[in-house]
Amino acid sequence: MATVAFIGLGNMGLPMAQNILKAGHRVIGFDIGAANMDAARAAGLKTAAGAGDAAAAADAIVTMLPAGQHVRQVYLGDGGLVARARPGTLMIDSSTIDVEAARAVIASAEAVGHAMLDAPVSGGTGGAAAGTLTFMVGGAEQAFERARPLLECMGKTIVHAGGPGTGQAAKICNNMILGISMIAVSEAFALADKLGLDRQRLFDISSKSSGQCWSLTSYCPVPGPVPTSPANRDYQAGFTAEMMLKDLKLAQQAAQAVGASTPLGAEAAQLYQLFVGSGQGKLDFSGIIQMLKGH
Repeated sequence: MATVAFIGLGNMGLPMAQNILKAGHRVIGFDIGAANMDAARAAGLKTAAGAGDAAAAADAIVTMLPAGQHVRQVYLGDGGLVARARPGTLMIDSSTIDVEAARAVIASAEAVGHAMLDAPVSGGTGGAAAGTLTFMVGGAEQAFERARPLLECMGKTIVHAGGPGTGQAAKICNNMILGISMIAVSEAFALADKLGLDRQRLFDISSKSSGQCWSLTSYCPVPGPVPTSPANRDYQAGFTAEMMLKDLKLAQQAAQAVGASTPLGAEAAQLYQLFVGSGQGKLDFSGIIQMLKGH
């Protein structure tokens, strides 16, 4: 049994921490939100007065934070995790952040003897609750093997993408594909409606043809064909539009940094910017079909 500090107990972090607890480990949690801390205690987690306090008692640390600046602050700020953790602590950041920030934080952690990985996830809140997340992991092979048993408490698919920062690279490339494909599927259903083609018939055909993709068969943006998709619950979010916009912006930032051409990624980012700017950022990202249909 290991003692694990889990920092960031929101919609993703709390169920991930609960799965570590269910696997038999001791979990000490911290979140800046009082409501999240209350929910963590109600779920059976021990809590600490601060992130550093949680880290000081831990064998391993997992963080799930909103953005790169938060990761830098929590790890590298005054009294941060790098300074407060015991020598040789395993650190796993599962936030989705920019590649540069991930590499900078890992380098600082390794410089003082810690083992650290960037390990963003795919699978949304449903995957977090079910323990079926996909982890895209960047960092040293030795650190990856050390982390694997802990990651397997939270996920079903654990992939070592390469060196530091490659987990983040994999995540933003994957989510650029997802954002683009959701727009394509949404446009197809919007066009089908205008042409008088039944939605279920389009689904039955495209799901078995060259148009097949995850956005269609697992997360169909119209009600009916995929009963578990957010479209059947008024686009209550599994993955919000504002989070998709964040990831698309990270992809564009990375593309500009290395001179990569991503015209469809850029257009997807602009469309999600319009959708979020219209006040729909808390809806599921598949809800963009409503904007594309003119609603």
